[in-house]
Amino acid sequence: MKALQLAEFGRMEVVELPDPQPGPGEVLIRVAATGICGSDLHGFTGENGRRIPGQVMGHESVGTVAALGEGVDGLALGDPVTFNPVVVPESDLEAYAGREQLSPNKTVIGVATHVVASFAQLLAVPARNVVPLPADMPLELGALVEPLAVAVHAVRCAGVRATDAVLVTGAGPIGQSVVLALQMLGVSRIVVTEVVASRRALVEQLGVTVVDAAREDVADVVAEALDGPADRAIDAVGIEPTLRLALTATAIGGTVCLVGMGAPRLGLDAFEVSTKERALVGSFTYSAQDFADAAAWIGTAPAQAAALISRQVPLAQGPQAFTDLAAGDDTPGKVLVRLDQEG
Repeated sequence: MKALQLAEFGRMEVVELPDPQPGPGEVLIRVAATGICGSDLHGFTGENGRRIPGQVMGHESVGTVAALGEGVDGLALGDPVTFNPVVVPESDLEAYAGREQLSPNKTVIGVATHVVASFAQLLAVPARNVVPLPADMPLELGALVEPLAVAVHAVRCAGVRATDAVLVTGAGPIGQSVVLALQMLGVSRIVVTEVVASRRALVEQLGVTVVDAAREDVADVVAEALDGPADRAIDAVGIEPTLRLALTATAIGGTVCLVGMGAPRLGLDAFEVSTKERALVGSFTYSAQDFADAAAWIGTAPAQAAALISRQVPLAQGPQAFTDLAAGDDTPGKVLVRLDQEG
């Protein structure tokens, strides 16, 4: 099989690797498309220290069943599927049911350096992590399930209700997915802040109010758009200015969820938490239920989901796509690498 491999920090290359075989209880997936995640980009540049040269990354994927390992039933060859990258060992399944992301023994496909992940044409995963998709949905939308699951989990960690007014800081791919997760819940009062014009334009297509985060009066504009302070805020960037805005724009007693990881350390306006009794909660990956719910919603092929895919490139153009994105090209949404299109 062919795969997109991190040759060295700052350079990807297409390589030939042995085809994996499914073991007992595993499913072999023929990967059709994999999205380039922000964490993949940070791994590409070497910024996050969680990827190494020689690694095959990738975890936002969709494909079809290529083979079934011993003991696997309920799936057929050619079925469209995605997979949950958070693999919990069988010994932890009962103890961490409903909170699989907290298992200390989990393996995250695409992060674990010893796993050839889904920027490869074939991938074997445990059958319990495979999520079927409707045969009549556009297959590429399945690559949006994983980032949507991140957003669904963040929205649930924040305790968002359908009647809430919600601020989302950042309109990158995770912020965009948070908007979908809020719409999935039925939230109608949403404001998103973003500095990049192309991302603001994309999110406006989703039918929500967008504010230029570079404005000096951004907090006032947010309050005006929401007709008051936000009940909940979700920081999809994770840097000091966005966290500060999320806190100050949120009502007394409100909740801020930090899902963006733009910086490993942040200065905190502590009095905005303590004296206003705001809650600050973290969110990372998702539970198995979050992932299944995201897949079910994407499976309905909601019209706004397609807007999140900015372009799709064949495998041969994957290295250049990484280089361009790392250089800050003006791509507002998700770039998918088509593993089923080599040239």
